[in-house]
Amino acid sequence: MKRIAQLFLVALVAGGVTLSAYKHFFEKETITYVAQPQDTPFISTSLPTSPKGAGINEVDFTVAAEKTVHAVVHVKNMTVSRGNPIAEFFYGSEATQRPQIGMGSGVIISPDGYIVTNNHVIAKAQALEVTLNNNSSYEAQVVGADPSSDIALLKIDVEQPLPYLAFGDSDNAKIGEWVLAVGNPFNLTSTVTAGIVSAKARSISPGRNQSFIQTDAAVNPGNSGGALVNTNGDLIGINTAITSQTGSYVGYSFAVPSNIAKKVVDDLLEYGKVQQGILGITTLTENSQQAREEGLDEINGVYVAGVTEDSGAAAAGLQEGDIIKKIGTVRVSKFSELTGYLSSKRPGDEVEVVVDRNGKQMTLPVLLKKRETERLPVMGIEVKNLSQEDQKKFGTNEGVKITAVPEFYKDYDLLNKVIVEVDGEKITDIDDAKERFRKISRYGRTSIMLINEEGTRERIIFQ
Repeated sequence: MKRIAQLFLVALVAGGVTLSAYKHFFEKETITYVAQPQDTPFISTSLPTSPKGAGINEVDFTVAAEKTVHAVVHVKNMTVSRGNPIAEFFYGSEATQRPQIGMGSGVIISPDGYIVTNNHVIAKAQALEVTLNNNSSYEAQVVGADPSSDIALLKIDVEQPLPYLAFGDSDNAKIGEWVLAVGNPFNLTSTVTAGIVSAKARSISPGRNQSFIQTDAAVNPGNSGGALVNTNGDLIGINTAITSQTGSYVGYSFAVPSNIAKKVVDDLLEYGKVQQGILGITTLTENSQQAREEGLDEINGVYVAGVTEDSGAAAAGLQEGDIIKKIGTVRVSKFSELTGYLSSKRPGDEVEVVVDRNGKQMTLPVLLKKRETERLPVMGIEVKNLSQEDQKKFGTNEGVKITAVPEFYKDYDLLNKVIVEVDGEKITDIDDAKERFRKISRYGRTSIMLINEEGTRERIIFQ
């Protein structure tokens, strides 16, 4: 028995020595890390990186910045405030005048000194001063402005050609693309910030036809009117607004797409005012109660709720119930994408509209026409241009016909009369009317000359 125990011990030692030698000389090393079990399995999605690294490290902003900073200017708006007009009315003394200075940015778009900026940067200006990145200053004149798109065009007289930016194609901008915002925040010289395109065709004010490029490039007060450029240095937007509870940047900024800004600038230079090409349809607001009740808030496209008589849409055969899926080269999933594309077109342009009609897609060529109706600022009266029949009936080829009146003005008997003058200035069409009514003060006195259906002129004074 003792001999058996000795043999077993020898065999055990020999086996241990043999196993140890095998592990040391022949088996490859394997390391296993044991962690707490997880309910959800995770799979690595990393890919091999290039020698330069990935993402932002591979993007070169220097070329775009160098092309842009010298084409962005500082715009100073000098106005005089008259204080409170109500106090002046009650107490009969002229309010104390106080000088006020507003600041923003602008982008040089031609070597001879044309500059695009925001309308709100130059609004009510009594004098405008533009300072270049080299600190040279010039007096600027307003060539024209369009409050609806918030774009204005300035001109400075220069002796030497200026560095400038050419408009790029904002339709080609892609979500996730790197962009630079260049402007003059906090009264500094040209300042560059970087971000990405967060969204396109973004609307930020309910009831307004807006279509902004949204970015997360830092934009602060003073950036308004500055440049949004891609990494090639192409101008793809004019920085316009931020959304913030503090008034400073919190991650959301918005720019007017360059295609809209360029069209506005071209119109101001050629016609003196913006030419709007109208499709001729009415739609349901996506988040309206009616849209939700009818299940139209979840459709991928724009629902045609009605077609305007004698419009391009009517002539092309668009019908109520059609869902617009595409216009031109732009796919449409929401109303702001449709209006954004149309904002870059003029009356007389033909566009191809792809609609879904009862599950079948069809393409309809639509000739855009001039807008014939308008809701006027301040008073909210709806007017339209005079038809040939109206011109014969009222005995005038100038003026606008009142087609709808807010409840507040129902007792004034304004409906179906023609407005021919506002505060002594003649009205020729809805564009004139919109411009004149925009200048009306809610606290002042307004005189309106009308022609009734009998051809008699009458004057109404609103206070």
